[in-house]
Formats: sequence, C-alpha cells, structure tokens
Amino acid sequence: MKRITRSEFSELPKVPRLNLINSCMGYKSANLIATRSVDGFENVAIFSSITHLGSDPALLGIIVRPASVPRHTYNNIKTTEYFTVNAITSDIIAQAHQTSAAYDYGISEFEMTGLESEYKAGIE
Repeated sequence: MKRITRSEFSELPKVPRLNLINSCMGYKSANLIATRSVDGFENVAIFSSITHLGSDPALLGIIVRPASVPRHTYNNIKTTEYFTVNAITSDIIAQAHQTSAAYDYGISEFEMTGLESEYKAGIE
C-alpha cells in the first residue's frame, strides 16, 4: 500500500490532490438537488454527499460546504423546505457537472446548462 506523508500530500499539484481526496471513500453517488427560491428563481446543483438516514420518518442527510460564499441550494431549502433529489443519467453528466459553477443569485443553472425543470401537480 502506498503511503503519502502530509508534506508529500501538500506538494501534490491541485488536480491530483483533488482526485486523490475525492476517491478516498470509494464509489459514491452523484445527484442533482433542485430548488426554487422564495423569489421564484430555480436552482439545480450537483451533490455527492447525500445519504439515507431513515425511512420512518423519511430522512436524508446532505453535507453542504461552509457558507463562506453564497449557497443558493442550502438557502432555498432552509427558506422553502422543498427540494427534489434527481438521479444523474449518462446523457446529462456534462450538464450536471456544470451546475457546480459559481452562478450569481437569480441565474438558473437549468437555463445555463440546458437541463429542464419539471413540476408535477399535487406535489407539496
């Protein structure tokens, strides 16, 4: 087994360091979380940190990075209490990844990536 010291790790270039840390936990799912702000702005963002916590009551855990920059998805969930978790299929991988770009508030990742939002009657 290869061992990397703290100093070796800190000297790795950014992308290999990022890839190493992202792969440490093995395979993990990637999902799109879609929200809408109280102002009606749609938001969709890729998350790889969603986990099932319980089924009765239904509980999901979502890890969100610190709010040192605006976190539109988190803010929308906190203010509206509504969101959807959507599977990423092979035909939208590039678009799903693009949702992680830093868009200003009010700019829809749906519009910027070509993904389409869908609303179902009676879902609340």
